Amino acid sequence: MTITISNADARRIFLARQGLSAPPGRAMDKAGLLDLIETIGFVQVDSIRTVERAHDLILFSRNQTFRREHLTALLERDRALFEHWTHDASIIPMAFYPYWKHRFRREEERLQERWRKWHGEDFAAAFEHTYEQVRANGPIFARELKQEDHVSGGWWNWHPAKTALEYHWRTGHFAICHRHNFQKAYDLAERVVPDQYRLDEVDHAEFVDWACRAALSRLGFATSGEIAAFFAVITPQEAKAWVDANAGQLVEVQVETVEGGRPRAAVALAEEMPVLCDVPDPPSRVRVLSPFDPLLRDRARAERLFGFFYRIEVFVPEPKRQYGYYVFPLIEGDRMIGRIDMKADRKRSSLDVRRLWLEPGVRASAGRFEKLDAELARLARFTGVDKVDYLPGWRGEAI
Repeated sequence: MTITISNADARRIFLARQGLSAPPGRAMDKAGLLDLIETIGFVQVDSIRTVERAHDLILFSRNQTFRREHLTALLERDRALFEHWTHDASIIPMAFYPYWKHRFRREEERLQERWRKWHGEDFAAAFEHTYEQVRANGPIFARELKQEDHVSGGWWNWHPAKTALEYHWRTGHFAICHRHNFQKAYDLAERVVPDQYRLDEVDHAEFVDWACRAALSRLGFATSGEIAAFFAVITPQEAKAWVDANAGQLVEVQVETVEGGRPRAAVALAEEMPVLCDVPDPPSRVRVLSPFDPLLRDRARAERLFGFFYRIEVFVPEPKRQYGYYVFPLIEGDRMIGRIDMKADRKRSSLDVRRLWLEPGVRASAGRFEKLDAELARLARFTGVDKVDYLPGWRGEAI
């Protein structure tokens, strides 16, 4: 029997599974922060700091008592988290490390072949030399390995030592032990990752089963493609085979899309069905999301559920941008209501609001603007600036 999930319930389920339904003002200590990250599954890391970096804003949007020093302690002292790749660089619970070892092995085979084509057969010598440097001397930053005669040109043209650092990190030989000014310090994995996780082994079947169940639980409902894409540690074929093999433990569902669109076939865990729709309504306040928020990472899914078409335009030439370089999505309750272009001017200690775009059908009511003003004031405090400055024309009027 196929169960239909209404669009309203689908939005509520996904918001709850992604940590966006709990009261954002509830006090959260360091243990609570770890629980939040485990609930979400991972937190993407990005260097752009137009307002705040992606990982900080992702966590702040869910709980506005989030403290950056707690995140640093969990990463660098407690070793309860580690940095590695999902679909992109992310902060991941250390409890997941044994499963990531399967990704390391796959990356090692793929990258060796790829970088052999770039750097020739002698690439391994540079890799071994860099490994020995770190083994003998301890943590190292990429800037400490610069070569005077190398011409830089993006990640595809890193100097061999930088390439070696990235290779050893991607394949699990190195781990990130700390950051300074957002630059990564690399060390041997055995000096960073606790032995209980580093030495633990799971077989391939257990790895695939965990990756699928963990992803599906954090999505609430999903297609096999969405399951594979969530952590990006298994292939779509592995996810499809898992769904087929575990049909008895899954329930087929039809998920209604926004505004009466065609329902989307998906599956959910049978054990979760009794409570799948029993989730709280998300907070009614307006919240600013990171462009890299996991709620929006799967753009097609977000568009089906919320009717919200969103793209990051960082790499779009300025004349071709529809909105702006780094525009933040806005959510109110379970509804995506718009996007906002703003930047923290730390010299003037101001959060400068340049432009607001409300979604079609979203009223520019006084109450909604009061909510937005309150959220931007909270964000300004978190960012460490003194005021919110609404620039001329920010609501779309002619400047």
